Amino acid sequence: MAMTEQNIMRKKMANTIRFLAADMVQEANSGHPGAPMGLADIAVVLSEHLKHNPKNPKWLNRDRLVFSGGHGSSLIYSLLHLWGYDLSLEDLKKFRQLDSKTPGHPEYGHTPGVEITTGPLGQGIANAVGFAMAEKYSANLVNSETCKLIDHKVYCLCGDGDLQEGISYEACSLAGHLGLDNMVLIYDNNEITIEGDTSIAWSENISMRFEAQGWDVKKINGHCYDDIDKALNDVKEATKPTIIIANTIIGKGAGELEGSASTHGAPLGEDIISESKAKEGFPSEEKFYIPEDVLVRFRCAIEKGDMLEKEWRHLHKQAPLIEQNEIMDRLLNPDFSSIEYPDFADTPAVATRDSNGQILNAIAKAVPSFIGGSADLAPSNKTHLKDMGDFPKGKNIHFGIREHSMAAITNAMALYGTIIPFNATFFVFSDYLKPSARIAALTSIHNFFIWTHDSIGVGEDGPTHEPIEHLSQFRALPNFYVWRPADATENVEAWKTALTIKAPHGFVLSRQKLKTLKPKKDFGDVSKGAYIVKARENANFTLMASGSELMLCLQAACHLEVLGIIANVVSVPCLDLFNEQDDEYKTKVVNPNTKVLAVEAGSATEYYRYADDVLGMESFGASAPADLLFEKFGFTNENVMRRACALMGVEYKPVNLGIC
Repeated sequence: MAMTEQNIMRKKMANTIRFLAADMVQEANSGHPGAPMGLADIAVVLSEHLKHNPKNPKWLNRDRLVFSGGHGSSLIYSLLHLWGYDLSLEDLKKFRQLDSKTPGHPEYGHTPGVEITTGPLGQGIANAVGFAMAEKYSANLVNSETCKLIDHKVYCLCGDGDLQEGISYEACSLAGHLGLDNMVLIYDNNEITIEGDTSIAWSENISMRFEAQGWDVKKINGHCYDDIDKALNDVKEATKPTIIIANTIIGKGAGELEGSASTHGAPLGEDIISESKAKEGFPSEEKFYIPEDVLVRFRCAIEKGDMLEKEWRHLHKQAPLIEQNEIMDRLLNPDFSSIEYPDFADTPAVATRDSNGQILNAIAKAVPSFIGGSADLAPSNKTHLKDMGDFPKGKNIHFGIREHSMAAITNAMALYGTIIPFNATFFVFSDYLKPSARIAALTSIHNFFIWTHDSIGVGEDGPTHEPIEHLSQFRALPNFYVWRPADATENVEAWKTALTIKAPHGFVLSRQKLKTLKPKKDFGDVSKGAYIVKARENANFTLMASGSELMLCLQAACHLEVLGIIANVVSVPCLDLFNEQDDEYKTKVVNPNTKVLAVEAGSATEYYRYADDVLGMESFGASAPADLLFEKFGFTNENVMRRACALMGVEYKPVNLGIC
C-alpha cells in the first residue's frame, strides 16, 4: 500500500532524527544510537500529540515527557533542538563533551526541556508515576467541573532494561492501584540488550504483567505511523494507566547493522552512516543535516505551544471560582512563615520521630503543597497527617512497601511545580532508595527523606535493622543534607532551615525518647549545622555529638571537669551544613587549641575532619534492649571519659556520677 503524503513526510522527519542521533554519537565517538533510531518514528507522531511550549519549558499545564532510558539522550537532544528549545545545532555537535549542554545522560536544570535526570534504568518510570500523581493531587485541589486548570498527560519512553529493574515493578504496581489514567508508558520492545537478544535472560509476558497490575495494554508496530497515531489518540480517553508495547527494530535505518546489538552502545561508523543516508535520499557526506521542510514542521511546536499556553492563561484568569486561583497561587508560592511549629519547651523527653510527626503535621496544615507518606511504616515513622485524608484528594500517600520507587516518585513530585513532598521509612532501609536519593542530590531536588530508628537504639530488632554506616554514606553524598537532631527543639529549628535550602534533606530520627535541651546559642545556631551547646571558660577539650549521644556528652563533660578536663560540648545536627561554614565560624565552634573527641552511634569516620579521636561503631549491632546495647558498645559516661583522658594524657579515675 502506498504511503500517504503525511506519512511520507513523517518518514523524512524520522530519518532526520535517526541521522542526527547517529551523527552525534559518531562525532563524540561514544554513545547509544540504536534506541534513538528505533524510536524515531514514535517520536515524530508523539510530537503531533504532545502539549508543550518550547518558549516556556516551565509551563505548568504542559504534558510531561520522560525518557527513562537516559542512554538514548541523542534522541532527546535531537527532538529538543528540532522543536525549538534553547539547544542549538552546535550544542548537538558537542554531544558528551566537557561543559556542553548535551551530556551523556539527560540532566534536569542543565538542558532546557529535560523534565528530570534519568540515568539508572527504571528511574524514569517511577519519575513518570510521580509526575502523574502530582497532576492528580493538584487537579483535585484547583479544578472545578467547568474549569480544568490542570489537565495533561505524562508520557514515558522506556526499554527492556527499565522494565527488568525492580523499581519499575514497584512504580507500575502503584500506578495501577491508583488508576492513574493520565500515565502513558511507551515500551520500546526491540528485544535487544547489550549482551544480545533479551531471550537470554528474560521471558516474561509483559502484557499479562501489566494487565495484572491494572493497566490497559496496547500493542502496535512501532514503525507504523497510523498504528502509533491511533494508540496515542486512544489513550486520551483512558480510564487506567496505559502501556503501549511498540515492537521496534533497534538501529532502524542503520543498513547492515539494523536490528543488531552492535548498535546499542557504540558508533555505527562513517561508512554505515553515509550509506544509510544515501539510501534515504539524504546528503551522504553532510553531517547534522536538517532538511528545511522538516525543520519547519518540527518548529510548529513553538507557535502551537505558545497558543496553548496563552489559552490556558486566559482560562486561568477566567476561572469561575476565585478560590481556584487562590489555591493555585498557594501551591506555586508556598508561605513557610505561616507555619505554627509545636513548642517542646515544657516536654521533658520525646523521641525525635514523635516530635517530627508533630512538625510534619504543622507544616502540612499551613502549606497546601506539602504532602507525603511512608513505605507502609507511618505508625512507626510517625508520618500520618491527621485529619488530612488520603491521596489523591488528601495529603497522606500510602506508598506500600516500595522504598525505591517511593523516593523516585517524590523526586518527580518535587519538580512538578506545585508539590513539596516527603517520604519515610526506617533508616536502615534507606539502602533500598539510595539511587534515587543520589539523583535528588545531583540535581538539587527539594525532597525530604524521613528516616526513623536511627542507630543501635533500634534495640531488639537486632543488627539487620540497626543502621551503622548509613550516616557516613549519606554525608559523603554531595549536595545532600543529613539532619540528626538531638532533641525536639533542635528538630524544629532543623526544619526551619531545611525548608529554605533547595536540595534534598534526610531527617535521621530516634526511636527512643531524648531529653529536651535548652541550649544557649551564643556561638551559633542550628542553621549553621553545628553550635556550642555548653561553653566553658579556658576549655582545653571539645566533645562533638549528634542525636542521642549529645546528652551523653553533656553528662560526661560535667564529670570530666573534676579531672581537670574542661570541655566545650558541640551539637552537630547537620555536619554537611557545618562543613560549608567559613573557617572563622568553624574555629569558634571547634576550638583548634583543644583536643577533640566525637561521639556518635554510627561508623562516624567523617568526624576525623575535626576530631582527634572518634567513639563510634566498629561493628554491626546486636539484638537487645537499647540501653544494654549502648552500654555494650561503649556509649557510656565512663567510656567517653576514658577516651577523653587518653587523649589528654590524664589518668582516668572513677568519678561520682551523681554530682551532675
